[in-house]
Amino acid sequence: QVQLVESGGGLVQPGGSLRLSCAASGSSGLTMGWHRQAPGKERELVAFITINGYTNYGDFVKGRFTISRDNAKNTVYLQMNTLKPEDTAVYYCRANRYGREYWGQGTQVTISS
Repeated sequence: QVQLVESGGGLVQPGGSLRLSCAASGSSGLTMGWHRQAPGKERELVAFITINGYTNYGDFVKGRFTISRDNAKNTVYLQMNTLKPEDTAVYYCRANRYGREYWGQGTQVTISS
């Protein structure tokens, strides 16, 4: 069974930065990424990265976020810069392989002055 453990959320001021981490256990070779869900909105893709390093980002990212991974640690990172109040959401780690998907519990990111 794949388990995902997220960390790194919190409260930052607009324009600030945060780094989220998600460590996977129980499997390797996963495509991993992040989704987010703001109150009253649907969950949306933030970014994902394959085992070979191919990345894809949601349109709203516009160069502000960078996803990366450490395959030896089975961990994915999301570096978020120039954060805006509209980035406030619960950020969920997602992993998938062989048609099965797994979700983390979510970590709250709040952007406010």
